[in-house]
Amino acid sequence: MRGIGEASGAVTIVNALSTGVGCAVAVSLRVRAELELRRAARTGPCRIQIERAADSALVRETLQAGLARFAPGEAYSGELVLHSEVPVSRGLKSSSAVGVAVLAAVANALHQHRPPAEIARLASEVAQEIGLSATGAFDDCLAATQGGVAFTDNSARVALRAPSFDARLEVVLWIPRTTHAPSTGYLNQFRENGAPGTEAVRAVRAGDWARAMSLNTELVERVMGYDYSALRHRLLNAGAVMAGVSGMGPALAVFVRPGEAAAAQARLPNDGSETRHVRVRTTERAALEEVG
Repeated sequence: MRGIGEASGAVTIVNALSTGVGCAVAVSLRVRAELELRRAARTGPCRIQIERAADSALVRETLQAGLARFAPGEAYSGELVLHSEVPVSRGLKSSSAVGVAVLAAVANALHQHRPPAEIARLASEVAQEIGLSATGAFDDCLAATQGGVAFTDNSARVALRAPSFDARLEVVLWIPRTTHAPSTGYLNQFRENGAPGTEAVRAVRAGDWARAMSLNTELVERVMGYDYSALRHRLLNAGAVMAGVSGMGPALAVFVRPGEAAAAQARLPNDGSETRHVRVRTTERAALEEVG
């Protein structure tokens, strides 16, 4: 049995660490999981060979959780291969996208249709259980699997109603080479500085996306020690719609109007950091990708 699961990276509007409520927008950085399953002759633990480059606690635990949830009591052998465009530990939701893609591949191999929210919840549960994410990052997982904007209560793992978002905006990513540690080590600092997070959530509810991203970014910069303020203001003064740290950084996401990505890229520091021009991955595009 062969299964394919696809997901995408995402950009943060509001980090859930301070309040438990988060918001993320899916972008066109793709992750693809390819799984071959063979039913084992006898019961016992599933033995899936994972390619060395992709082997991690997250992949192993997510794979086992998916098999236990979707095929309880069954035993399988097989192989798993991952292809990812999402830079690791830069704030662009690589872990959430990988977890979602693996679970989607398991469901696909077993010829089961599982709703995006169910896939996202299980991926979130695993990430929190293994200590990779302090909240489970349900917003990131939901954006990764269904596309579009995910505005969620991560504590309850439920989706909240979000105002409309202009999916025509393009996104320029500035991705320094440094990486961040798991969010579990920063939870207390974010909770102790929660007021801007609360205001950022209110701004999302009001549809003021730029203010939400700015408030969230100021909080993340303060906790993580980034100094992007001058760069952000330069980009905004040059016409960017909004700009802010994604996740716990160090990646900076710049939302621009169609056709203005090259101008924004030209204003980014020429310091060896990677830049990428991506698009918002809408729910409609996600559905087309699944069919394709």
